[in-house]
Amino acid sequence: MSSMQRLELRQGQSLTMTPQLVQSIKLLQLSHAELAAYVEAELERNPLLQEAEAHGDAPLPSLADFLRARQRFAESGGRMAPGPPPARGEAVAGASSQAQASAHSELKPELEATLAGAQSLTDYLEAQLDLASADSTLREIGRHLIHNLNEAGYLAEGLQDVADRLGISLQQAEAALKLIQTFEPSGIGARNLRECLEIQLRERNRLDPAMQILLSRLDLVARQDFATLQKLCGVDRDDLIDMLAEIRRLEPKPGLAFTAAPIDVLVPDVLVRPAADGSFIVELNPDTLPRVLLNRTYYAEVAKAVRKTEDKSFLSDCLQTASWLTRSLDQRAKTILTVATEIVRQQEGFFREGIAALRPMTLKSVAEAIGMHESTISRVVANKAIGAGGVTHPMKFFFSAATGEGEHAATAVRHRIRQLIEAEAPDKVLSDEALAQVLKAEGIDVARRTIAKYREALRIPSSAERRRRHRLRTS
Repeated sequence: MSSMQRLELRQGQSLTMTPQLVQSIKLLQLSHAELAAYVEAELERNPLLQEAEAHGDAPLPSLADFLRARQRFAESGGRMAPGPPPARGEAVAGASSQAQASAHSELKPELEATLAGAQSLTDYLEAQLDLASADSTLREIGRHLIHNLNEAGYLAEGLQDVADRLGISLQQAEAALKLIQTFEPSGIGARNLRECLEIQLRERNRLDPAMQILLSRLDLVARQDFATLQKLCGVDRDDLIDMLAEIRRLEPKPGLAFTAAPIDVLVPDVLVRPAADGSFIVELNPDTLPRVLLNRTYYAEVAKAVRKTEDKSFLSDCLQTASWLTRSLDQRAKTILTVATEIVRQQEGFFREGIAALRPMTLKSVAEAIGMHESTISRVVANKAIGAGGVTHPMKFFFSAATGEGEHAATAVRHRIRQLIEAEAPDKVLSDEALAQVLKAEGIDVARRTIAKYREALRIPSSAERRRRHRLRTS
């Protein structure tokens, strides 16, 4: 590793990554759309960079082009540094808890200004995360959760599934989620509407017992069964009206209050196809790979012509940054391909037989197999997708904890539970115990309580409720 990318031990025993290493890590976790936008900006500001497709066709830029770039750069007051700009809060990575808490409180009034800008909800939450905790593990888990929020601001994946995929305890995942739920906009990070409203009311110190009961029976609110609500909450009609009015003033989808970031169409970063010998060919999708070159011929021409110290300094910075970017893009591509190849190797059954053959796989198992750190695998998996047979899946789809005797992926077991319930006859509704027995006969040993947990995660009602619905449909 070069001296520019080494880890430096600063005074005070705090481990600090050099800027170029930090930016290399950021490049790794960008989606292909984000990366394309970033590279486009670098091509615009660095005269030594050139699109690979134009190599040999485009005329060589002139010295005047270089000087104009130098002038634009000077006028911008910038500094030629590699990689995306550091996230807000990185400079205080070693700050005390008190200082971080102060910074976090100062961030809140900026919400309206931020909403009007181009910063995404994800960026805004990550900035708060960097300021809110000095615990690197908690921040890493928090980042995963933030990337799993849907556009309404709700957690789009079960917390247990996140914990299983990251190889952490449910308690660790819950601690990170609780932290995120203290961020702005209020109500962010909730798992359902009730929790979203509870977060907002708690911040207003209005989550009293009566309000908690009201939120627990939103079904009665939807049916406008106010008489029952009055009895349950122990309030009179006027109080209930006030409580309902207060709920209506809350934001049920806090993420939508933020300027929406463009939603990327799921384009595969990696393509998988069968080979003639029965194996699989894993290759990068060329459409998602930005190709840039360092124009060394142009560099040599400019180096001979410039005389001013500031021009030479700018040229040197451009050379260093362009060299770093081309190396980092190459390393990013190789790392993604290495990780994807191991995913396909471990999940070969899935690519042959479908979701029923999905095996247990964690970040740790992939990291150990290819000799990389878990955090690297985590960054590769973020915002990336694998395409095979015309179907594209996010990379994180392939990570699932073991269940039963450890031979079956939780995702595959949930899929099988859904299949069994969808196929059940109205007069032969399967209880959780019956489902466990069917799965056991298929070689999947899963406890009844685990079946219940998976069924609830799939939002499938209990056998008693399913029987009741069948009777209503036939009556």
